[in-house]
Amino acid sequence: MAVETPARPPERQFGALRPAEYAEVCRRLGRDPSPAELGMFGVMWSEHCAYKHSRAALRRLPVKGHGVLRGPGENAGAIDAGGGLAAVFKMESHNHPSAVVPFHGAATGVGGIIRDVLAMGARPVALLDSLRFGPPDDPAVAPLIHGVVAGIAAYGNSIGVPTVGGELRCAPCYRANPLVNVACLGLVPADRIATSRAAGPGNAVVYLGARTGRDGMQGAAFASVELAGNPQDRSAVQMGDPFTGKLLIEATLEALATGAVVAIQDLGAAGLTCALSEMSARGGVGMDVDLQKVPRREEGMAPEEVLLSESQERMLLVVEAGREEEVLAVARRWDLPAVVIGRVVAEPVLTVRDGGRAIVTLDPRYLTDAPVYAPDAAPPAYLEEARRFDASSLPAHDPAEALLTLLRRPGTASARWVFRQYDHMIQTNTVVPPGGDAAVLRLKDAAPRGLALSVDGNGRSSYLDPYVGGMLAVLEAAQNLACAGARPAAVTDCLNFASPERPEVFWTFTQAVDGIARACEALEVPVVGGNVSFYNEAGEGIYPTPIVAMLGRVDDVGRHARPGWSGVGDLVVLIGGGVPALDGSEYLDAIHGRVAGRLAEPDLPAVARTIRYVREAVAAGLLASAHDCAEGGLAVALAECCVVAWQDASARAAAPAGPGARVTLRGAGRPDVALFGEAIGRVVGSVPAGRMPDLLNLARRLEVPVQVIGRVAGDRLVVTADGSPAGRPLLDVSVAALARAWDPIVEEA
Repeated sequence: MAVETPARPPERQFGALRPAEYAEVCRRLGRDPSPAELGMFGVMWSEHCAYKHSRAALRRLPVKGHGVLRGPGENAGAIDAGGGLAAVFKMESHNHPSAVVPFHGAATGVGGIIRDVLAMGARPVALLDSLRFGPPDDPAVAPLIHGVVAGIAAYGNSIGVPTVGGELRCAPCYRANPLVNVACLGLVPADRIATSRAAGPGNAVVYLGARTGRDGMQGAAFASVELAGNPQDRSAVQMGDPFTGKLLIEATLEALATGAVVAIQDLGAAGLTCALSEMSARGGVGMDVDLQKVPRREEGMAPEEVLLSESQERMLLVVEAGREEEVLAVARRWDLPAVVIGRVVAEPVLTVRDGGRAIVTLDPRYLTDAPVYAPDAAPPAYLEEARRFDASSLPAHDPAEALLTLLRRPGTASARWVFRQYDHMIQTNTVVPPGGDAAVLRLKDAAPRGLALSVDGNGRSSYLDPYVGGMLAVLEAAQNLACAGARPAAVTDCLNFASPERPEVFWTFTQAVDGIARACEALEVPVVGGNVSFYNEAGEGIYPTPIVAMLGRVDDVGRHARPGWSGVGDLVVLIGGGVPALDGSEYLDAIHGRVAGRLAEPDLPAVARTIRYVREAVAAGLLASAHDCAEGGLAVALAECCVVAWQDASARAAAPAGPGARVTLRGAGRPDVALFGEAIGRVVGSVPAGRMPDLLNLARRLEVPVQVIGRVAGDRLVVTADGSPAGRPLLDVSVAALARAWDPIVEEA
């Protein structure tokens, strides 16, 4: 097949390719690429699509485990949810688009991850987001925050998929390069999971969904370079239409139900280019398609623009020959464009025509098998100085004032103002809404079973020790699930880093991957999918920020716990071991302005036992409440238990001005360490006194330390150390004051 080829371009015309990559393209083709082929290689060999700097390291993640139905390699991972159902979930980033056009960047991030789950044949049932911004009082940051939150709310609410949880953290390093990571969960009968592997010579290649425009041109390549100084930024951002997205969900599921669809993939990053090449390559076949048949919403689009557009709400299907009309009729019913644009061919050759003219003829594997790099790696220079920090040199600080300061900080403060913008009840599956440690969803078709979802990550910890930071992201997500009564089942991650071409950045990346792998192995939780986002820098790099979303199984959604105290008079217990320290803590950053210290490596077997203990205690109804003790340490966890209980109408009825707690710490040592020191593997809970013997029996059986530290009582949080002179408390703050600091929009009694 003759293909129009240009003269060998000078270096500046290699598009997104490096000179050596262009040479490799020519070697594979045995000729120079055509203009269309050059554009296709540019996006498919971008970092965003090719994972060329991360692929080797990602192979170290555990991907197999109990109940895994689909691991990495498809559009999303899938695990057995029980009752004949598969839970499909995936997380992706939309960082650069959100930095440039916050509303649409975030909105299309939601739309894109929904389509990834839809492409597995699953109905999307829940969303979570993990957000990072600069300081919210920065005039340049506030519009970013409001734009991103509004974009997520607008798309998720309109398309009818509830946003059931998430997290929000702020630090100066995210000022110009925010992180917008979104996870989606879907459900599908386990025997009806769809595939993206094209098959069957003669089968039809069907375009389904919104018409193609010029939005999102080369968005994949845009996501693979630093933000600074890119004049084409705005053109790379797509514009979403959630109402068309809703129609696409229904039409796609109905088309799949006909049984005529052989394979399916969404048109996301790299648009038609990616779907055509990946579906062909995975199936070991080729395709012959004509771009003139692609529905367009703009006149005069060049064929390269049609190939590279990332317009939203589109899917590509392979349909059995002779059954095309069944699928096209479904599309007409939902008022969506759908057309046969080509056929599958047996020979592994992708031919793209513009009318009668072939503009692309190549083996699709040339596009999908990009070069793999092994960048230099070296520890960052700042680490040696940062790890020299000695907490014993810190001056004393008033504990009550410190606690109120911590409660006001983004990251420890309530994110209710964000959650209130999200519709978390649509589809009526949400049992535990946003604001707790993890969201809990019922499975209506497999009652009383349910699923729980949590998302976590700590960039500050990863900055100081990316290996430990990766571990902490996994362990904290698992602790969150345990507090809701769920058994951790699978992970999807989003790994956000600066340029991998800098040795110190690549070192942090590989360390974080190793930390995630080690923690997942300890918990026997597989990683079934994920995303890597490099080049997150605009003048300065972000903290290394691995984000982990974890899915858990719940045997009975009626047996779950929440963070707030449940009953006045209940005993307050501290579960788990670990030695709290101020190194890398929220307290050290907020009160003393230091991000420093040497993080202790978690005792993985001990943390795993604690996670199992908390889950079993919640499932058995022994714990009336449970709350992860994380950022801000024990004092912040206790304060949150008080305030969340105060927001609960039934608890407030029992204690109109509380309920507070009176706690005594034994062998506390320095007050700031005892109150605000952080250590993974600790959970604060409450239990009716009569259930305490059973709770202790379970603790002995699983070898988990549990100590009674106080009682739910009064309208103040009072913390005393057993060695305090004359019983003078370390801390004594009213619940009302805690509430005003932690959740400024809380309705006072």
